[in-house]
Amino acid sequence: MTDTAVEIDVDDAAAFTPAVSGLIGSLGGGWMISSQAKAFTIEHGLRGRQGYVLGRGSVLGDVDADVVTSAFGFWPADVIREAWDGGRAVLDVATARPAYAETCRSWGRARLAGLADPGRLAELLSWVVDGLDVAGLPLFAGWRAVPLPADDLGRAYQLLQVMREYRGGVHLVASLASGLTPLQAVLAGPGGEGNAAFFGWEPPFEAAYPYSGTRTDAETLTDRLVSPAYDILGHDERTHLLTLLHSAAAQANATKPA
Repeated sequence: MTDTAVEIDVDDAAAFTPAVSGLIGSLGGGWMISSQAKAFTIEHGLRGRQGYVLGRGSVLGDVDADVVTSAFGFWPADVIREAWDGGRAVLDVATARPAYAETCRSWGRARLAGLADPGRLAELLSWVVDGLDVAGLPLFAGWRAVPLPADDLGRAYQLLQVMREYRGGVHLVASLASGLTPLQAVLAGPGGEGNAAFFGWEPPFEAAYPYSGTRTDAETLTDRLVSPAYDILGHDERTHLLTLLHSAAAQANATKPA
């Protein structure tokens, strides 16, 4: 067990939830900017943001781009429409969905290959995932419906992606409920204007500092809404989950990207 895991009171939701969410967020998102994700884009004749938008959004089905925009939340509608419609013209959604899911698993297998007891990590995550409500969380619902692979590493990593979509969806709800527009939420978050430009928002940007407090409130609300997800886990299960997530993060950081 890491020192960090020892220091956190796993029975204190205010400490446990953000600790777990931070680890899941970094682990669950690494694959989307990986060489595997770039290979998915190239191999299927996609370009630019098309691989990401079509791949991640494929779990929503063959829908209008506005549906994808509503689920992604923090992205400009015109950027999503261009990438979604352009991607669908090259690759159908039904083909993209399993191919992108396998891209996710492949990253997990490569970067977490030395992880001890990935089966237990998958088991703990599945207990949490299976007990969650899907209301208002279309991307979480869609990704949860993707069949899990048989191998422990692939299953564990796909479940990390599912849990990342869960918190991401809750954070979108919390941000809007706190009064932030999608752009304001991005500007006041990590990366600020650079992240906004990466998402495709166009400058000049308004100052972010008036919204920093509101974004902090949105993060606090997000953690409060997410906390009940882990009520299914007892003290020992929470401790084990946190330990395994720290180990997975260390393994991912230590493994040279493929």
